[in-house]
Amino acid sequence: MNIVLTGGSGFIGSHLSKELLKDSENKLIVVDNLLTGNLDNIQNLLDHENATFIQHDVQDHIEINEKVDYVFHLASAASPVAYTENPVNTLKAGSLGTINTLGLARKHNAEYFLASTSEVYGDPLITPQNEEYWGNVNPNGERSMYDEAKRFAEAATATYARSYNIKAKIIRIFNTYGPNMQLNDGRVVTNLIVQALNDEDLTIYGDGSQTRSFSYVSDTVAGILAMMKSDHYEVFNIGNPYEMTVKELAETILKLTSSKSKIIYKPLPNDDPQQRRPDITKAKEKLNWEPKIDLETGLNTTIDWIKQELSK
Repeated sequence: MNIVLTGGSGFIGSHLSKELLKDSENKLIVVDNLLTGNLDNIQNLLDHENATFIQHDVQDHIEINEKVDYVFHLASAASPVAYTENPVNTLKAGSLGTINTLGLARKHNAEYFLASTSEVYGDPLITPQNEEYWGNVNPNGERSMYDEAKRFAEAATATYARSYNIKAKIIRIFNTYGPNMQLNDGRVVTNLIVQALNDEDLTIYGDGSQTRSFSYVSDTVAGILAMMKSDHYEVFNIGNPYEMTVKELAETILKLTSSKSKIIYKPLPNDDPQQRRPDITKAKEKLNWEPKIDLETGLNTTIDWIKQELSK
């Protein structure tokens, strides 16, 4: 297949790029404005005979002249630091970027994949969160540029699918971690590991009782590929249902890094969700997918990668 992947040099996108090119029949066009992406993440793909890189912002019209069979839209600032520093671009990636990539899919009669997020559930009032839950989102809060951009992206995708008969799939990605994350991205896993390795105090916001469910990146990408290969054109949660408190995560990282750092507490940011846990029943039944990497295995691999990055 000829595949267009926006955000392909970012964290999840770079891992997906490598997996897609393992099939020698695939030709991949990676589109990225490098706002939060990094060419180092896809360095081994830049000279690949079946891969092309285009530096381009999806908020601007996209023209691909060769036939396109599949469009993956992953382009977006996706970490607290990134979308706080780039709020307007984040809004445009989810709105204009989604419309432009949907238009590309419509022009080529291509299948469409939207990378949405568990943030569409906001600060959920039910747990675990299933795909039928509409969420509890502050539409004009400090995180709304990301949350509402993704909610709009889902609405646009569903509308184009109904109006133009586009074969579209939406995946809600829950907290994912692993190599190729930006070390200063504000995500809790990177924050805590970097602090532990530098023997700095580990910062927890709030009292640490808020929960998250962490999926190792290879599991998340496997879920994306399972959805890509399926005939189900609907919404799926992809994440790890193992739920833990942020304090438990910090204590686990201290143990795995043998760090002597202490845990300190700071005020919880506005609109920070208290719970996050996916119901993956639908993905298990329809995609035959569930995560395989346990937390300590994934964290150890991530810690080793971050050590290498810090030594550079």
